[in-house]
Amino acid sequence: MNVSVRLFIGYFLMLGLAAWFVLNIFMREAEPGIRQATEETLVDTAHVLAELAAPELIAGQIADGGFARALAAARERSPQASIWGVQKERIDFRVYITDRQGRVIFDSEAQALGADYSQWRDVARVLKGEYGARSTREQAGDATSSVMYVAAPILREGQLIGVLSLAKPLSSVLPYIGRAEERVKRAGYFLLVASALIGVAFSAWLSWSINRLRNYARDVSEGRPADPPTSGGRQFSELARALALMRERLEGKQYVERYVQNLAHEMKSPLSAIVGAAEILEGSPADGDRRRFAASVSEQARRLQGIIERMLMLARVEQLQAPEEAIQVDLGELLRRCVDERSLALQARQLDCQLAIDEPLAVRGDPFLLQQALLNLLDNAIAFSPSGARIEIALRRHEQRAEVAVRDHGSGAPAYALAQVFDRFYSLPSIASGRKSSGLGLALVREVARLHAGEADFANHSEGGALVRLRLPLLCAG
Repeated sequence: MNVSVRLFIGYFLMLGLAAWFVLNIFMREAEPGIRQATEETLVDTAHVLAELAAPELIAGQIADGGFARALAAARERSPQASIWGVQKERIDFRVYITDRQGRVIFDSEAQALGADYSQWRDVARVLKGEYGARSTREQAGDATSSVMYVAAPILREGQLIGVLSLAKPLSSVLPYIGRAEERVKRAGYFLLVASALIGVAFSAWLSWSINRLRNYARDVSEGRPADPPTSGGRQFSELARALALMRERLEGKQYVERYVQNLAHEMKSPLSAIVGAAEILEGSPADGDRRRFAASVSEQARRLQGIIERMLMLARVEQLQAPEEAIQVDLGELLRRCVDERSLALQARQLDCQLAIDEPLAVRGDPFLLQQALLNLLDNAIAFSPSGARIEIALRRHEQRAEVAVRDHGSGAPAYALAQVFDRFYSLPSIASGRKSSGLGLALVREVARLHAGEADFANHSEGGALVRLRLPLLCAG
């Protein structure tokens, strides 16, 4: 499943959840809201009717006076009103009036004359001087048969003389509730459809933009000429320009690397000839100057040959994204081999190399490259150690990594050089020869560390000398 489809599904699910939540809340609140609005209207109407009924109740004419006739005439009316698409053709209300004891003395439907309503909530609360209202189902199992009752006091000179209750059946407002719900549902469905179309359009645009970037990357990887896509939004344009810049720099880097490799390979043959000729000069009878010059030619040729070998190895390592041969490597055993391999160089300088292994530690990597990195660390320590000094090599666990620490007892590095010691071709004069090295040894160490998901650092030791550490992800502990 591609990213645009995933984004569309996530977008539609979030939108659908939000729409469902809003619709569900509205559906649950629509009926109570309409009921509350209806009750508010009934309160106003009940108080108006109470004022109109008061004079006839005082005069004892409430059952056959003008108030009763007006209500009867109103009930006969047919409004023929169209309210938000709902046709209203009759007056739906009931009015009854009780005396101060709660006994019904007037009923617009003549159903409860003489009945005691003093315990009904609407009448009882008004008799106590409170707001009175109730909702009662005419049929116990049918919620649509509910009737809303709102009562208002009938007063004479501030004294309660009766209670007027105004009733409104819920069935008369249900059409409005149903119509509101239907309109909300239609709007919700329209919103979902419109959102789905917008989501499809957005996903199509995103897929188109990503596909253009993908095709551009493929053209670049296959060496075909291609222009970076610059449409599809600011971020896509910036990404395309970044890919184009990366392409230019990678092509430039590859060109330089190929140039260096070709140059190095071309130089190896004449260097081999120089080395051979120098060896012949060294072995033939000659005066002292001739022998000295021949030795110098041989030394410099070997030095140049070593530089070329290191350049080739560094260029190869820099191009790798992972070790070519990754096996389990025992670092302790590898360090012992490196010390043995440099034993003659150590003896020539009368250096004491102390190897401390806290515990057997293993990593996963290329044994040849790891050995070259360790040899470079040891060569660096030999070059910058005074004769007769001590070199300390320690293998220990550092968190979840194996750490190889190589310390010499030389003068360390100047403060200005600490940030550059791992740069290619940067070097300092060694104590042994007074000359600069190729400047590729520590650069190779850093690249080998990177290739194995590790790190290398250089610092001056607090008690003198330099300390170089190589840390690699730990495979297992013995």
